[in-house]
Formats: sequence, C-alpha cells, structure tokens
Amino acid sequence: MIAEDAQNGVRKFHPAGHLALLAPAIGSRPGDLKLGSESLPAPSTSPPTEAVFLPSAPALAGSRTFFTGVEQLPPGSRIELPTDRSSPRCTTLWRPDADSSGSPVQRLRSALTATVALRVAADPTLSCALSGGLDSTSVAVLAAHALPPSGRLNAVTIHPEGDTSGADLHYARLTAEAHEGRITHHLLPMAAEHLPYTRITAVPATDEPAPSTLTQARLTGQLRWMRTNLGSHTHLTGDGGDSVLFQPPLHLADLIRHRRWKRAANEAFGWARLRHHKVLPFLVDATRAARASRHQALADLARTVGTPGRNDHGRVRWFPHLPFPAWAEPTARRLLAQAAREAVAAPDTLPGLDSSVRVLMDEIREVARTAAADAELAASCGIDMHNPFLDAMVMDAVLRTPIDQRPPLHAYKPQLSHAMAGLLPPAVAARTTKGSFDADHYAGLRANLPDLRALTDGHLAGLGLINPTSLGHALRGAAAGIPMPLATLEQALAAEAWLVAHHRTPAPAWASEPTRSTH
Repeated sequence: MIAEDAQNGVRKFHPAGHLALLAPAIGSRPGDLKLGSESLPAPSTSPPTEAVFLPSAPALAGSRTFFTGVEQLPPGSRIELPTDRSSPRCTTLWRPDADSSGSPVQRLRSALTATVALRVAADPTLSCALSGGLDSTSVAVLAAHALPPSGRLNAVTIHPEGDTSGADLHYARLTAEAHEGRITHHLLPMAAEHLPYTRITAVPATDEPAPSTLTQARLTGQLRWMRTNLGSHTHLTGDGGDSVLFQPPLHLADLIRHRRWKRAANEAFGWARLRHHKVLPFLVDATRAARASRHQALADLARTVGTPGRNDHGRVRWFPHLPFPAWAEPTARRLLAQAAREAVAAPDTLPGLDSSVRVLMDEIREVARTAAADAELAASCGIDMHNPFLDAMVMDAVLRTPIDQRPPLHAYKPQLSHAMAGLLPPAVAARTTKGSFDADHYAGLRANLPDLRALTDGHLAGLGLINPTSLGHALRGAAAGIPMPLATLEQALAAEAWLVAHHRTPAPAWASEPTRSTH
C-alpha cells in the first residue's frame, strides 16, 4: 500500500503483511520504487556471491540484489519515500518478540487454516500438491475442508514412471482415502524428460534464480499437465514448511543463555543421536555460541570465510560454513569477505532477539523472497502458485513462540502434527521422514552432463567467479556418483541458468517521466 502525505512531503509504503513475501526494491535514484518483476534492469556485474558460495549465511545478502543499481528494502517495515526524491526512510513495524498469550499450536492452526481458506475462497477450483509429507498434506487437507460440501479438491502426487511403491505415494494415498469424499487424488508419473538438470536454461527471466531452476522440467511439466487436464489456475504447495517449522541448531545456545541447563543437555543428546555424533562437541559449540553476539559472529565470518576444507553442517553456529569449492576463484572469496564486512558494519534492524529466532528471520526472508521467483516460473505456465507456510500470519505464529514452548531441536515438526490433530491419518501425523530425490538428481546429472558442462565457461566464469575447468571436473565426479557436497555446485548452475535467461530476454525500457498515451 502506498499513501501520499502532502503535508510532510512523503509517500509511505507498507508491504503487505508483517514479512511481505515480495521485498520491495529501491532504484539507484532516490525515490525510485519498484516491486517484484518491475525491478528488472541489467543483471549485476557483481551478483551476491553468498547466494552461490555460502547459501547457509543469507544475512550476508544485506540490501543487495541480482541487479545493478537496485537494492532490496527490509520487509516488515514502513518505507517512506520523500517527494523531494531524497533517500528513503525505513521504520521497523513488526518484530517476532515472544507472545505468551494463548497456545502456539492453536495460533499455528488458526493462521494456517485462515491463509488456506483465503486462497480457496478466491479460487474454489484450485489444486494442491500432495507429496505425502507432513507440510503438503496439511495444506491439502485444510484446503479440502475449506471447500463447500459439494466441492472436491484436486490433489496431485508425482512419482517415478513405472514405480508406485514409494513411501511418499503410500502416505499420500492414506490421506486421500481418509478424505475420500473431499479429495480427488491424481497420480502423475514423471519420465526421463522430467529429470533434474533437464533444460535448466529454459527458465524465464525472473527477479532472481528460482529455487526450482534445477527441477524446472518436473515442475513445469506438472503445472502444464494440471492446467490442461484439471483446469487449474491456482496451486498450493507445502514449500517453506521446513524453514518455518524446524529449529536451527543455534536453539541450543538460546537454552544455555536462558539457563535451561537440563533441557539443553537433553536436546543436545537428542541432536547427537540424530546426527550420529558425539554430544560433547555440540555442547561446546552451543556454549561458545551463547557467548557470541550476531555482530561478533559476522566479524569472525569475515575473517574465516572461504577456509578450505571447513564444513559446519549440523554444528551449532550463527553462520555455518559450507565446504568452499575448489572451482571457486579468489575473486569469489574476496567478494564473500567484503559482503561479511558490510554486514558487520550494517546496524541490526532486529536487535535483542534470541539467536535462533534471529537466524530464522534471515533464512525465512530468503526463502520467502526466492519463492517469488518460483511463483514467476509457475506464472509462465499460467498457474498462480502459493506457499501458505510463508504467509505472514503463519510465520508470526511460529516465530513468536516463547522459548519454553518451542519444539525440541531433534523433533520432527511436533507443532504442526499437534495443530493438525484430528485431520490427518495417524500414520501421516506420526511420520518423521520425508522422501528423497537424490537418485533422480544423480540420474539427471548423468543424463544432462554435456549440457551442464557447456555452462561452466559462461557468465560466472566471465565475471571471474569460477574456474571452468575445475567446475567441469566436479560435475563429472558428481555424475559418476563420487560423494561430494552439491549445494554450491547446484547454486552455481542455477545462477548461470538465470544469467543465460536474462541475457536472452530483452531488458525492459523505463520511462522517467509520464508519457502521453497513444491509444
């Protein structure tokens, strides 16, 4: 919403909801406000390197975007644009401070029910993903119950062609059978042409690399099938549930800081069992993290980023390191350190939060913002796609849970299973695993290796960020099944595909002054 205030000479912009899904962007000229895909000038010659080389630390992104001269403004804020075109003024309107009134489980159920019902009311013919996991199943069941008594929800489960024996499909069938009068269950086989890494450069030009870039063949194939065969115009997914509902390991540090000694020890043992690891290193990590501020952790990151061989996956860290890839050029390490120093210098807009809540804010903002790129990908197929777990009301309900009511670190989404009590089949509510597509990813790597290798000497190499020869060797090793971290490799391929799409698509023309209509 934009409101004019002539007396004070400002335009006030309020993003929709507390944590607006689309972060607004400010142009290089003061006073220029652009929203979503309206902000598409030239791709940056220095894109956010942390998105490729350190996706585990979204705090490093700061206000940078993938475009030259465009900065993102913080969601959850009031943004005042002075009419004299001076710099915008941002005021934080919402903080995820603990709310001890009422039950967090009931708040989650009410928020999720309301946001799903809103989408159903807007389009009663919508469809839902039904993967068999807890998140998508919850959304699908709530959507089915929000329909009029005569309505039936089209729920879609994808599966490998010729294989209907998977656990995901088993749980999806249990749900459809339990709500037989409300859900019409559709099985959609995925063939070789839908493998990951297939035609990844066919993605449209979006605001930033879409999370589904590497699986775009599968996603667009599903969306087009639903549009043609089910008449879908709106589609709901369970995406975002993992980011919103899982506790980060830094939760152990909060327990220690708040002197919840017994609970900290119990959860450390539970986390150690889950990770098949000794418990003492987790407790040592948590004690150290409890003594460190976010500012200190960012300063340490600026000194250590790009350290070869370091892998903090599963450790209790403010900003866990991922293995720095051998195919990254020194320029990438330098830009990461520079981003960390800028983050150190920037004031924290949300001081005083528990550490785990603060890092969740960074992660959820990143996930919610990049989800907009997936929505753009879906829109190219004629589908309006929504992720209810990223709704502002849902995130508010989860993030404001007091520490004594937050779920254990090692527990599998107990808040959601309790919130959905009475609606899910008992086996689905008790599920503590989710399906894996690792085999498909490796098969897709092998099938598309020539096309992927052709991308190694592209735009990222031209920017001096990657070594094409080394990246080609890594791709061949991954396709051969050699164990290696794939996170940075996949991020690099998604970024390269995004750059290809933008260089293929003509840039929009902008007018700085009103023009007379020719119609």
